[in-house]
Amino acid sequence: MRSFRPTEKSVTDIVRSLYSGLVRFTMRRVETLRRKAKRPVEHIVGDRRAALEQALGVTIAQPYLYEEALTHRSYLQVKNDPAIQSNERLEFLGDAILGMVIAEYLFHHHEDVAEGELTKMRSWLVNKRSLAICARKLQLDRFMLMSYSAANALARGSDSVLADAVEALIAAVYLDRGFDAARRFIEERLLPLMLEERVMHDTNFKSLLLEHVQARGYSAPRYHVIEERGPDHEKQFTVAVYVGSTSVGIGTGRNKKEAEQNAARQALEYLKSRITPTTDPEEYLR
Repeated sequence: MRSFRPTEKSVTDIVRSLYSGLVRFTMRRVETLRRKAKRPVEHIVGDRRAALEQALGVTIAQPYLYEEALTHRSYLQVKNDPAIQSNERLEFLGDAILGMVIAEYLFHHHEDVAEGELTKMRSWLVNKRSLAICARKLQLDRFMLMSYSAANALARGSDSVLADAVEALIAAVYLDRGFDAARRFIEERLLPLMLEERVMHDTNFKSLLLEHVQARGYSAPRYHVIEERGPDHEKQFTVAVYVGSTSVGIGTGRNKKEAEQNAARQALEYLKSRITPTTDPEEYLR
C-alpha cells in the first residue's frame, strides 16, 4: 500500500479549510451572542447587578449571560417563556474551563506530585460539595432563579443547584470578559474558599474504611439499605455497613451514596476507638 505524502498544495488546502471552518464557527458564535444580547434583562439589574459584581469580583458587561447562568431549569416551568434558557449549556462550558484551570494550578503548585495524586487532588477540589461551599460563601442563592420546589431543596441543603450555578457563572465570565478573567475568578474567588474550608483532603470515607479494615486482615465492608422512606423527590435512605457479620456503622442521606459515606464515617470513628496497639485483634469487632 502506498503511503500518502501530502503535497504543498494539499497542505495549503487543508489549512484553508480549517481556517474557513474556524471563521464560520466564530461568526455563528458572535451572531448567537448578539441575538441573546437583545433580550431584556429582568433580574440582574440595578443593586442586584452591583451586588453580584461585588460577589464575583467581576465588572459585568453583558448581564444577560449572568442571568442565564443563574437560571435553574425549574424556572422555565414557572415562566413558560421559550426565550428563557436554563444554565445547563453554560454549566457544560464552565465545567470544562474549571477543570482545566484547576489542573494547571495543581500542575504548577505541586511539581513533585505524580499524575495519579494530581488527579485525586483535582477531584477533591472540583466536585459538587466544594462548589456548593463556594456558592454559599459568596451567597449566590440571593440571585438564583428557580421554582418553589427547587428553592425548598436548596433550603434543605441540596448542593447540585448551587454547584451547577457556579460552573455556569464561570462560563458567563469567560464569554463576557475572556479567559483571563475566568481564570482570575477561579483562582482568586473560588480556590481560596475551597482551601479555607479544607476540602483538599480525602473525604471518601468508604475508601478510608476499606483501607482501614483490609490493613487488619478483614474482607471488604458490605453496605445494605435498611430503610427507605419519603416521596420520590425527597427520599431518605438509611444504610448499615458490615465488616464480616458485624454492623459497625449506620448512616442516612438523601441518596444511597450519601448514606453509605455517612455509614462509613461512623464505622471509622467506631473502629478507631475500639483498638489500640496493645489490643488483641480478635477484640477488634466485638
